[in-house]
Amino acid sequence: MSATISKQLTADCEQCFGLCCVALPFAKSTDFPFDKDGGSPCRNLQSNYQCSIHSELRKKGFRGCTAYECFGAGQKVSQITYQGIDWRKDPIQAKEMFNVFPIMQQLHEMLWYLKDALNLEASKPLHNKLLDRFEETTHYTEQSPEFILNMDITQHRSKVNSLLLQTSELVREKYLTKKFKVRISRDLVGARLRGADLLGANLRGALLIATDLREADLRMTDLIGADFRDTDISGANLSGCIFLTQAQVNAAKGNSKTKLPSSLKIPAHWEQSM
Repeated sequence: MSATISKQLTADCEQCFGLCCVALPFAKSTDFPFDKDGGSPCRNLQSNYQCSIHSELRKKGFRGCTAYECFGAGQKVSQITYQGIDWRKDPIQAKEMFNVFPIMQQLHEMLWYLKDALNLEASKPLHNKLLDRFEETTHYTEQSPEFILNMDITQHRSKVNSLLLQTSELVREKYLTKKFKVRISRDLVGARLRGADLLGANLRGALLIATDLREADLRMTDLIGADFRDTDISGANLSGCIFLTQAQVNAAKGNSKTKLPSSLKIPAHWEQSM
């Protein structure tokens, strides 16, 4: 699909009212240095909706912020759903806006995956169904706050996921019966898989926290929803993998030898450690 659509599904903080810094809660952990309630502005949010420590987020303990991606939901809610009227001007509307934002984020994330699926050669047999679901999801993102708050997001996600599963099987068709030399499971936390052949593997929703995947072959691998926090993918080949997001890449460790899909970029903190 077009570069314009990709841009619309990528966060543009300049066009957002800092919604992720206000609407979402977080708890003190290795990803955040203190607790914050949903609907409460982060202490680092400035009056212009920019972060006062943006260039030092990881250094100051906000790794969770550097890994977050709203898929363009922030600017959609700010500029389209609420037509440029920010939450500071209307406390009552602010609460509604904060409730709309995470639902919009889910819809935009689905659009990102559907976009990826539509760009795959192997998905041609599903093209019409994928396009219909993409247009339906886009339609939902353009509706009123009341509509968005009352829609059955779980049911819609289930319909989208069904198509994404079919897409995954088409992409990995010749690897579905492949016998891997390493254990493939949902829980791979801390696993030592350096140099592993994971070509065509199904790692949907896998816990890859602190997993060693250096120099691993992850081509044609389904990585939707996989937890990449502190996953070491230095030198790994992820070109041609499917459903990988920038947020996952941002949460991982890597280097200049890591091969990523062309739609994703090397995170700033990788560059700083190279």
